[in-house]
Amino acid sequence: MATAVALAATACGPQKTAPASSASSLPSASAAGSTPESSASADAKPADASPSASASPSASESASPSASASPTVKAVMANGDESEQVRELQARLRQLKYMSIAPTGFYGSKTTAAVRSFQAKNGLTASGAVDEATWAKIQGLSKKPTADELRPPTVNEVAAPDPRCMTGRVMCISKESRTLAWMIDGKVVSTLDVRFGSENTPTREGQFKVEWKAKDWTSTIYHTPMPYAMFFSQGQAVHYSADFAARGYAGASHGCVNVRDKGKLAELFNQVQVGDKVVVYW
Repeated sequence: MATAVALAATACGPQKTAPASSASSLPSASAAGSTPESSASADAKPADASPSASASPSASESASPSASASPTVKAVMANGDESEQVRELQARLRQLKYMSIAPTGFYGSKTTAAVRSFQAKNGLTASGAVDEATWAKIQGLSKKPTADELRPPTVNEVAAPDPRCMTGRVMCISKESRTLAWMIDGKVVSTLDVRFGSENTPTREGQFKVEWKAKDWTSTIYHTPMPYAMFFSQGQAVHYSADFAARGYAGASHGCVNVRDKGKLAELFNQVQVGDKVVVYW
């Protein structure tokens, strides 16, 4: 009961300029976690749209009705889509220097702006949506992405592990490098980019343990999804954030540790066990 009350009192949620999270079911219904403010215009799902969410400063244009494909041409991919084909599109656009961020699998403002720019420079209708002609042109000018291009290692350079991370099974989370290193007996097994809470709602630092896990938890306070949530400090958890995937560090959580690579987090979720150590440090 005490744990349930603590979870409700310290749940993380979306900042006005940050993510609305994703999560799934488990323990007490009073638990909640951070939330990603996602919007179709910011490379996130339309279902997660929030009026306060805005595109990342790096996006050159916001999505608008004009970003949709022409009524007479069926779009292959368009604003709001989420798929492996979108990830491939982003990887190819990155090869061609139209995108600088790592592929996310979400088609939003950054992808729309990149596609529109590509179309304008290649004599195509600059709709921002990918029709058959645009997709064929992109494929013709790029090569099939490698696994690393589709899901590159962390964008951020991993920091030196805290001494507390050198023994046992640990999610070693550095605020300085903004990375999570999954370590077993001092060896780094995998790494992920992460982001944290804002100055007013910081992610707590210290040594913790995974208290419980939920593959499909939804915040009962903010009613937003927190996929692959691993709670380690009352209401704070490591979980996937569609907003982080879409807008990067333009936003923040209300204390949770956001991850933007859903596939890699799913793998980590399957490996981490309740009771494993969590270290959050500078």
